[in-house]
Amino acid sequence: MTTQGTPFEYAPAPESRSVVDIKPSYGLFVGGEFVDGHGTSFKTISPATEEVLAEVAEADDADVDAAVKAARKAYDKVWSRMPGRERAKYLYRIARIIQERSRELAVLESLDNGKPIKESRDVDIPTVAAHFFYYAGWADKLEHAGRGTDPRPLGVAGQVIPWNFPLLMLAWKIAPALACGNTVVLKPAETTPLTALLFAEICQQADLPPGVVNIVTGAGATGQALVAHPDVDKVAFTGSTEVGKAIARTVAGTSKRVTLELGGKAANIVFDDAPIDQAVEGIVDGIFFNQGHVCCAGSRLLVQESVYDDLLERLKRRMSTLRMGDPLDKNTDIGAINSGEQLKRIRELSEVGDTEGAERWEVACDLPTQGFWFPPTIFTGVSQAHRIAREEIFGPVLSVLTFRTPAEAVEKANNTPYGLSAGVWTDKGSRILAMADRLRAGVVWANTFNKFDPTSPFGGFKESGYGREGGRHGLEAYLK
Repeated sequence: MTTQGTPFEYAPAPESRSVVDIKPSYGLFVGGEFVDGHGTSFKTISPATEEVLAEVAEADDADVDAAVKAARKAYDKVWSRMPGRERAKYLYRIARIIQERSRELAVLESLDNGKPIKESRDVDIPTVAAHFFYYAGWADKLEHAGRGTDPRPLGVAGQVIPWNFPLLMLAWKIAPALACGNTVVLKPAETTPLTALLFAEICQQADLPPGVVNIVTGAGATGQALVAHPDVDKVAFTGSTEVGKAIARTVAGTSKRVTLELGGKAANIVFDDAPIDQAVEGIVDGIFFNQGHVCCAGSRLLVQESVYDDLLERLKRRMSTLRMGDPLDKNTDIGAINSGEQLKRIRELSEVGDTEGAERWEVACDLPTQGFWFPPTIFTGVSQAHRIAREEIFGPVLSVLTFRTPAEAVEKANNTPYGLSAGVWTDKGSRILAMADRLRAGVVWANTFNKFDPTSPFGGFKESGYGREGGRHGLEAYLK
């Protein structure tokens, strides 16, 4: 059964893409220059309109090999020999250019990804710059990073990033790698390559030595070639658990160092003494931010029975105020789903929720005929046996469960193969600490959700991967 609330309307945005110079075609970035790829080129489209934005080169095995060779040459001859204080200057310069070109980067990210411009503008791009500033500060202080008095870089890092936070994931990986003295070959997601290629232009603008950063675009075969390349010393991946397992099998038996940040099915736990209105905002931010395209999204809401009815009523009322529309409209709260393939998965799992007897509630909305759209949705009457409570949907879909005692909340929260994040909402500090100690999650937020800082480590347990990114801990993955 599906019920709907007060309708909200799609709001078209004023034309604002003119701030970005989108080229009709893009090549690979190898050895400090843009070059043609040898694979079959592919098109990247706007998820909001299905308009073709650009044609992008595909890297084959030979292109990946050329990029790795360029990175190895830069590592051996320039970057690993450069004093940390000099590497810091390049990182700092990149951070400043990102700030200067922040509007351009934000518009391009929203065009290519589908996320609201206010998220790209106010969250993603400032955090990208902050990561480069932060790791610029570490570049000449690596002996204090906890890896001994004479830490050394690993060599060439092969990095594969997802489509949900294209530029932010790039920063998470490239900034610590460069600070430690490694060189990089990075593959962005097939559906969102444009900000990575604009970052390549920023590297040129910053006069980064050729080969220190290389960008190879393509689909799964390109990523597989990069991960399996024998001259790659370090593999860093963010994406699905299935692909993460495949990567682990590929590098098994080699000397490659690996970090994996994979899927999640986070529990957002609300106790009866929690500030309910504040919790509702945290719930909305936890699952509907970036259309739910967040590995650590609070996709399972666990509510103490005594406040269930009150919280659900307030949550539905708050959801009815969300605006779905053009990602370039600064008033938009919910943008477009990133791709037709992802939209299909969201629809399929939501239909499974219906079939299994959960009750669907969504805000009434006349969706555009073009593009990929899915309204914010919640399922009630959900049990732990339901697939929507067990599998990562990676969309704006929330499963609501109840609990009576803290012990039951912990048991339900931990009853998942994932362990990336969790949230706890309560007025009692002692309860927050007790819950955080018992929850098997890499990050536990208290009376907030989805808060990130470059100084703080992020990573998971179990099938959510291993290794940490961010903070001092993020340096350890790139040092020996």
